[in-house]
Amino acid sequence: MLLLLGLVPVAIWLVMLLARGGFWLCRERDDRDLAPEPAAWPRVVAVVPARNEADVIARSIGSLRGQDYPGPFSVVLVDDGSTDSTAEAARGTTGRAPLEVLRGEPLPQGWTGKLWALSQGVRHAGDGPDYVLLTDADIGHDPGNLRALVARAEAGRLSLVSLMAELSCATAAERFLIPAFVFFFQMLYPFRWVGDAQARTAAGAGGCMLVRREALERIGGIAAIRTAIIDDCNLARRLKETGPIRLDLTRRARSLRPYGGVAEIGRMVSRSAYAQLGYSPLLLAGTVLGMVLTYLLPPALALFGDGYARIAGLAAWAMMALAFQPMLRFYRVSPLWGLALPVIGAAYTVFTLQSALQVWRGKGGMWKGRAQAMTGRA
Repeated sequence: MLLLLGLVPVAIWLVMLLARGGFWLCRERDDRDLAPEPAAWPRVVAVVPARNEADVIARSIGSLRGQDYPGPFSVVLVDDGSTDSTAEAARGTTGRAPLEVLRGEPLPQGWTGKLWALSQGVRHAGDGPDYVLLTDADIGHDPGNLRALVARAEAGRLSLVSLMAELSCATAAERFLIPAFVFFFQMLYPFRWVGDAQARTAAGAGGCMLVRREALERIGGIAAIRTAIIDDCNLARRLKETGPIRLDLTRRARSLRPYGGVAEIGRMVSRSAYAQLGYSPLLLAGTVLGMVLTYLLPPALALFGDGYARIAGLAAWAMMALAFQPMLRFYRVSPLWGLALPVIGAAYTVFTLQSALQVWRGKGGMWKGRAQAMTGRA
């Protein structure tokens, strides 16, 4: 009986390694298979929602205004009710791209704060741009990032090109949790499947999303996902209905804000984890059971089992450590963190349970002082 139980995680990890789109190989990178530059560069407007981002906004907006982009490009910052010096810090930046700072309107019922701010920025941009770059206020962009994004979108006639920004991975807590955050995201949404026009899988990373304006209009604009907590993946799902999309790992866009300790990272994960499960207690229970079988059972068998059950536990543990290696290399952290994936998985299970508790207490989706979770999908 114990051996049969031990074969469950072995089977799970064989499927992960061999039949999950090769997510763990991290092959989908924006610095591979570079696209040719278009004959004419389209007009782009970047829309940046910001709420109390004074500590990072100057670097973020400065990196956008300093883009080496040959075509028409401008930046719109939507100040979403900031009580600090966000707007003033943004206005103090310089660069080739012109900047407009909008004061956000009051949040109407039925919208999340970020999406309402994005909607105002897109509306202000009007019909002029061919593309809208949706990017967060804590993301810094290399000078050539927009140029590469547009070249990729034009060459593939893509409705969306999104980049998973490189996240901060400097502290012990970040090394413990951040590579796994991206690893688990790729497991849920294999990037190869995202880029396959015949596959149903769709995902985006909200820190950097270049959206074809025509495609955005066809789905009804940002209003089409106005209640979504996981706004990037919901937007990607709708945009894939209009044409092909792409999602890559990148070093050209990176998070400017450190995540701090385990508690801070846990709050970031908990903000949307239960929404990912559709606010379903049944899916929550299934997820917890799946995490136990996938991550906790292998080391338990390896350490406390015997005979073939122990061998099965060791094999599953080795496979999960192997699968984690490409992501660890991408984030330049020790390969030994691969052996810690069971403990990391346990931490994410706790974060998911915390997310459900927050929703049940009426404090789900907490962002910048707003509880935004809704018991439904966009």
